[in-house]
Amino acid sequence: MLNVYFGDMPDAIYNTNIYFNNTYKDSWITKPLSREIIQAVDHSEVIDEKTIASPVFGNMSPKKLSGGVKTLLLIAYDKTKVFNASTCGDNCAEWILRIADDKKVIINLRHLMDFGKGEFKIRVLNTGKIVKNMGDLVAEAGEFV
Repeated sequence: MLNVYFGDMPDAIYNTNIYFNNTYKDSWITKPLSREIIQAVDHSEVIDEKTIASPVFGNMSPKKLSGGVKTLLLIAYDKTKVFNASTCGDNCAEWILRIADDKKVIINLRHLMDFGKGEFKIRVLNTGKIVKNMGDLVAEAGEFV
């Protein structure tokens, strides 16, 4: 289940770009979930652990991935920290929900991310309430962002 804390969270990693560049594992890059995320969000193809084929930049290091992809990979594979997902665009929301489908995920948001028109299940940690759609999320989180 996805758990979201809105607003300032002192223990959250805010600069996910630098944190990723210094902590990611090569093995993350070639996992099936990573390949899907990198293709969907950055429109790039994983060649191997050290090479991503980007239509914009050509062959590049994983350190050149977008901030959104880096944050998604951290959320998926680093279970020791809480990450600021406000570094992600709304195009990452579906991936955050997918990652949280089969495990407990905690993220920090400094804005109201659009999780779409469908139903979902998110616990707002500021209040403990579980919301199931964007209308409920806006009502519950509005005072914190």
